[in-house]
Amino acid sequence: MRILIVGASGALGRELVAQALARGHRVTALVRVPDRFELRHPNLTVVAGDVLDPATVEAAVAGQEAVVSALGHKRWMIPTDILSTGTANVLAAMARHGVRRFVCVTSLGVGDSWWRMGLYYTLFVLPVILQFYFWDKHRQEKIVRASGLDWTIVRPGALTHGRARGRWRSGPQVGNALWTVRIARADVARFLLDELADPHHVRATVAIAG
Repeated sequence: MRILIVGASGALGRELVAQALARGHRVTALVRVPDRFELRHPNLTVVAGDVLDPATVEAAVAGQEAVVSALGHKRWMIPTDILSTGTANVLAAMARHGVRRFVCVTSLGVGDSWWRMGLYYTLFVLPVILQFYFWDKHRQEKIVRASGLDWTIVRPGALTHGRARGRWRSGPQVGNALWTVRIARADVARFLLDELADPHHVRATVAIAG
């Protein structure tokens, strides 16, 4: 499959690229600074672009069969629309090029899962540190749902750098009101690619945790 990975330079994005290549996919990685992206592979194309620049997004989407978004940033403490605007640009380009399948990572704690990241996140991290970031994730999810494409929104628990376990809990009710649920990025990447290969959550939102 020809896959565009948006947010490929982040920790989850790099894991996605590596696992997708290992599965034999032809991968395009959209990154802002290609020289800093160290992965190399015959089936990997690294393109310079910015999700806030519709022209570069358009060029990256053309010819793809699916798009996976691991879009994120570190502007946590200031108002931002990077996630929502960038996602809107990607979806618009997909619609123009007839690319239907879109898998997007957001987070537990967004929308109707706001209370399922445990007390520490619900009472401190989300309202104090990540307030603007999660508002933008909420807008991002609304844009995805309104797209009319074959989308899946995946809400992982707190991401870790741990080794893949190869097992997880997934579903609309994953999470806990008292303690924080976590999952390795490697397992999230595997779940996302499994969803591309054998879709079970088309036009649905699913939470995942270890």
